[in-house]
Amino acid sequence: MAILMTAFFLVRCATGHLLTLHDEHLRRSFQPAGSRMNDAASCNRGPATLMTATTESLSKLVDVMARDIQAGVFTPGTWLKQIDLENRYGATRMDIRRALDQLAAKRLVRHVPNRGYHVHALDDRQADEIRDVRVILETAAAESMIQSVSAADLRDLRRLAARFEELILTGTILEQYEANIAFHVRLLRLCTNRELVNVVTELRGRGPSAPATQWKTRARIEQSGREHVMMIDALEARNVEALRHVLAAHIRQTGMSSASEAQPSPIERG
Repeated sequence: MAILMTAFFLVRCATGHLLTLHDEHLRRSFQPAGSRMNDAASCNRGPATLMTATTESLSKLVDVMARDIQAGVFTPGTWLKQIDLENRYGATRMDIRRALDQLAAKRLVRHVPNRGYHVHALDDRQADEIRDVRVILETAAAESMIQSVSAADLRDLRRLAARFEELILTGTILEQYEANIAFHVRLLRLCTNRELVNVVTELRGRGPSAPATQWKTRARIEQSGREHVMMIDALEARNVEALRHVLAAHIRQTGMSSASEAQPSPIERG
């Protein structure tokens, strides 16, 4: 019995040491070089802290991979080779597998047993239904946005909208994509219902947001820029119906030629 207890203790110690080393590797893999703590400070981190760091590292990896999928780096239907992903993201095979499983749960990738993972490709019906749900939710958020928007918010949104329009002329398609995401993330922050924002964010991630599918022509990109400005104008005018109208047109990409189509009505500012 004494021998068994001693062996069990040694295995537990060895296993704990290996797990700690693995967690530390994960933490350092996704932490910017300039912000890494020195080894002495790292040694003082307890098991609970290391577990949190590991979870955060995996979350960051999932976010980066999801953004690459949405930006069109991996096109719909592309098979994802784990060795290539390991090299691209500097992650371990286990981390890549966990990240792919999470992306599959978000329906950004699909797992085919005995074959691997490929980027999920929406059919036209699914894409249309996601847009319909987004219209329902985002137009429902309009009233909350109107109530909470401040002068500082409007200035920030106009800056982001101007940046997007500037990149239409000078930037790459991926830079335009990032600027567009930045504008919409900032816009959604005006909504005080955080659960609604979370659902909308998840739906935006599942919908056809990659540049190749979202902006098929230069005219469509320019139209998106004009609609950003129209959203801000509706917010500034405190016109809920105008904001709902332009949001719906923007999501469905039906197009609006001018702010007058949003039918803003003069109302008293709050």
